[in-house]
Amino acid sequence: MILDRCRGMGGRVVGVTGPVGAGKSRLASELSPCVLSTDRYLPNYDEVEYERRDEPEESDLSRLVRDLENLAWGRPALVPVWSFQTHRREGEERMTPPPPGVPVVVEGLHALEAIVRPALDVRVYVEAPAEVRWARWEHLETTGVRGWGPEVARAFFEEVAEPAFRRRASEYRREAHVVVENGLWRPG
Repeated sequence: MILDRCRGMGGRVVGVTGPVGAGKSRLASELSPCVLSTDRYLPNYDEVEYERRDEPEESDLSRLVRDLENLAWGRPALVPVWSFQTHRREGEERMTPPPPGVPVVVEGLHALEAIVRPALDVRVYVEAPAEVRWARWEHLETTGVRGWGPEVARAFFEEVAEPAFRRRASEYRREAHVVVENGLWRPG
């Protein structure tokens, strides 16, 4: 139903946000094969104060908007590659736009940030209970998909990720056209 609603809104560019582990990436991949993650624009963690690592002001959101606009207008974009193993940018790669009629989806913590919103036709907010979100993240850490391990990730979840998103959650939710409640836990 959510997929039909988003597709039915006719958006060329869809933004999907929510807190860590809410299911943004999964929803985005179901909406389009052309997904641009705001994670790509995160700062090099070793160059930013610990508490500021997930703050939108530390991310290169102006570049995100430029890359998003290129993709939306059918032009390729040279986008950063950000590694969850090293927690820094590891180069760039060429991203091709989707075929006509297929939306570009930008997903991530900062997808509904004020600087990004003017580029969006449809805005989606995904929410899930903290315990479900943590279970998803813990699964990624214990299976080696992410590079910290559960203990370090749990501290980051509680001390950085949750507080940073919480400060913006009500604004993002208010600005959304669609709110998705995703309380089911699924590994991967």
